[in-house]
Amino acid sequence: METLHDFLILVADERHLDYAETITNEMAESAKARGTGIAQRSPEYIRKKMQEGKAVIALHKDGSWAGFCYIETWGHGKFVANSGLIVHPDYRKHGLAKAIKYRIFELSREKYPESKIFGLTTGFAVMKINSELGYEPVPYSELTDDEEFWKGCRSCVNHDILMSKDRKNCLCTAMLYDPEEKEKERKAREKLDEEKLAREKLEQITHKASLLERINARLKRSAKVFVLLSKI
Repeated sequence: METLHDFLILVADERHLDYAETITNEMAESAKARGTGIAQRSPEYIRKKMQEGKAVIALHKDGSWAGFCYIETWGHGKFVANSGLIVHPDYRKHGLAKAIKYRIFELSREKYPESKIFGLTTGFAVMKINSELGYEPVPYSELTDDEEFWKGCRSCVNHDILMSKDRKNCLCTAMLYDPEEKEKERKAREKLDEEKLAREKLEQITHKASLLERINARLKRSAKVFVLLSKI
């Protein structure tokens, strides 16, 4: 039985351009099978992402394509999306989707450390992975207002629903990772940890002081007893 050890997950580059058409075809077929829509991308678009170092690809040990995901930027780099996550049907249920998601997230943080990372998805598995990475469900108003991003939804079968709701809601769940908020949370946790450590140290000091007082009192009582005995 195959495991994750049978796959190589790496940042895509020029060596992987020949996989682009196969990947886009599988993206379209997968969306059709689920009955949900995705923003369709051309093989040329996918190749460009590979050449820019903005994609992650998973390969089986025999060299066949196994999975893919890419980075998109919006609002002059203020927002980043990890898009087009796809795993070949033959290699599903091996944890590849999660591994690819984690790697593309790391790549996004490396390239755009101050950008908000967001996603729109109808898949529960993806939502779960996003939550593990620190994404939070948000209203659509928290996402980029970049018109180019929303144009990408035109090829989605649910585009009419999106537009009928004035782009405020659709069948997809919006999730966001905000590095600024995460940094605030980290500092808050550190402060709480420091306060907890300070309390524990104070408790230890108080305990030691109390113990020393009890020992000192006992020694004094012993000394008195000794004096009294010596007088007998």
